[in-house]
Amino acid sequence: MLRVEHIGIAVNSLAEAIPIYEALLGSPCYKKETVTTEKVETAFFQKGETKIELLESLTNTGVIARFIEKKGEGLHHIAFEVEDIRAEMQRLKNEGFTLLSEEPKPGADQKLICFVHPKSAHGVLVELCQSVYP
Repeated sequence: MLRVEHIGIAVNSLAEAIPIYEALLGSPCYKKETVTTEKVETAFFQKGETKIELLESLTNTGVIARFIEKKGEGLHHIAFEVEDIRAEMQRLKNEGFTLLSEEPKPGADQKLICFVHPKSAHGVLVELCQSVYP
């Protein structure tokens, strides 16, 4: 793992959350993106090397909608940048971690992604991210 790539925060409404995070961080949202594979709309902020990703569900049955229904808005995941996502997935499987998919899939910000089950990481959903275009 190279570094923390971003912190994902589940929100009910990007329209409501974006101005709050712009004021909190003193920085504008630099990009919004729809990720159809995850059924979410995302908004990104950057402060120094730290990125924050806000996630709003596109459906009331999506992963983010179900998360908010169970736990409320808030911290959803922490993402780590990796150099070779397939090698990192295999390494983690060999270490006994449970992955939520067998293959990486397209994610936001031109990344390939894979999630590690929260039960494998003391309740924290971990995302692996590899840049498709370095």
